Amino acid sequence: MTAPSTPGPVPRTDPYPGPGPVELDLGGRTALVTGAAGGIGRACALRLAAAGAKVRAVDRDAEGLDALAARSSGLAGAVEPQILDLTDLDAAEATAAGADILVNNAGLQLVRPIEEFPPDVFHTVLTVMLEAPFRLIRGALPHMYAQGWGRIVNISSVHGLRASAFKSAYVAAKHGLEGLSKTAALEGAPHGVTSVCVNPGYVRTPLVEKQIADQAAAHSLAEDRVLADVLLKDSAIKRLIEPEEVAEAVLYLCTPQASFITGTSLALDGGWTAH
Repeated sequence: MTAPSTPGPVPRTDPYPGPGPVELDLGGRTALVTGAAGGIGRACALRLAAAGAKVRAVDRDAEGLDALAARSSGLAGAVEPQILDLTDLDAAEATAAGADILVNNAGLQLVRPIEEFPPDVFHTVLTVMLEAPFRLIRGALPHMYAQGWGRIVNISSVHGLRASAFKSAYVAAKHGLEGLSKTAALEGAPHGVTSVCVNPGYVRTPLVEKQIADQAAAHSLAEDRVLADVLLKDSAIKRLIEPEEVAEAVLYLCTPQASFITGTSLALDGGWTAH
């Protein structure tokens, strides 16, 4: 009777570089970041450029893009400002051609009860935050597939994982983005393309600062109570996350060491979703 053979080691076929420091060199890579004129987008554009990437900085805010370009002077990579309104979906898809890294970040917010929420604003939020990312991914994938490498990072939110009252459009868009990201991950895996959502809690950005008055009205609170009693109510860590913290997570997802992270959501939520 022949003894069962002992299986040998499974041969390595993945591109994991092995133990060692995380490789932060993006020299030769082209990244596209939407909503790049401020907040998380600006931090991501600067961090990717600092790592050597050529960054297409997309936004409709020309003045903000000029300020970003000035701040990027002297970095290892470069920032190329590109004025674009993402409601122009054909232009959005076209501008993603040739991108190695796509960061879908652009967003907008309105806080209103559903029965008072303007339908035109709901449509615009879904266009900018869900349909435009689809078109950008669609435009970027042919190049990514052809070279066998690509990184799609979708800046979602804790509201892609949890809902809050009075944010119907934002929550709907972020939940949709989560599904789009997972689908892109499943389709992209055989081609060396990853797709991940990054889910911060409340970030110190103009988008959040503009919410305070709306939240105060919606909850009948003084504005100075909104941060503690509403925005950070479910967060174990009682502070806003900084845009630069989100940008570091985005950069890591572009490294070889992150090649196995796909189809998932990276929560930077201070413990919100631990409830």
